[in-house]
Amino acid sequence: MTVVVTGAASGIGAAVATLLVRRGERVAALDRDREGLERLRSELGDECSAHLVDVCDASSVAAAVDLVERERGAVRGLVAAAGILRSGSLVAAADDLVDLLAVNVQGVRNSVAAVAPKMIAHGGGSIVTVASNAASTPRLGMGAYCASKAAASMLTRCFALELAAHSIRCNVVCPGSTDTPMLRAMLDGKDPRVLVDGDGALFRLGIPLGRVGDALDVAHAVAFLLSSDSRHITGQELKVDGGATL
Repeated sequence: MTVVVTGAASGIGAAVATLLVRRGERVAALDRDREGLERLRSELGDECSAHLVDVCDASSVAAAVDLVERERGAVRGLVAAAGILRSGSLVAAADDLVDLLAVNVQGVRNSVAAVAPKMIAHGGGSIVTVASNAASTPRLGMGAYCASKAAASMLTRCFALELAAHSIRCNVVCPGSTDTPMLRAMLDGKDPRVLVDGDGALFRLGIPLGRVGDALDVAHAVAFLLSSDSRHITGQELKVDGGATL
């Protein structure tokens, strides 16, 4: 199976691509980070192709998927993991919301629109969007991010209905705090383990399992939803957050 992974140059996307290749899948890694893509391609070898693409550009995503089909075979999986995070006031930062919706929502739509016709032609497939537990839990100082991830989740679940007749399953994985470059940038040098106890001033609960997740925790959930082991699951959200949003 060939799987397209967006946002593959680092974090959860890179962990997904690595896990899939180790399980014998072919991966097409899409990202706008050239250096990260080159590093991933070097680590994973010939079973991973690298494509410099901005998911906000629908024509570029479609062209990359066309190339993948010609060179790597039928695309039967998509992991929409490309995303950005901005924090701050909703009132004061209108541009942040615009940017977050462009990448986190329109980027998902562009990716699904590129692969869906291929999957229909091949008789089916599986699509997994990486959203966030912030899609269903308000976060102080992260309103635009929460809104974008809620939209990405609902978009994917609506795609599940639209594409079900073509045997294409669409599901959502919602990570909580996960030790990635994105999280460490948000914490600005703080140890991610400070998140385990929560923060009452931010109305944020801790993590009952007592640890911050790593990208591989999320990757395993994604791989399950891509696989035939989940063949009767579609339109669902799976939280991978150590119980932080129980």
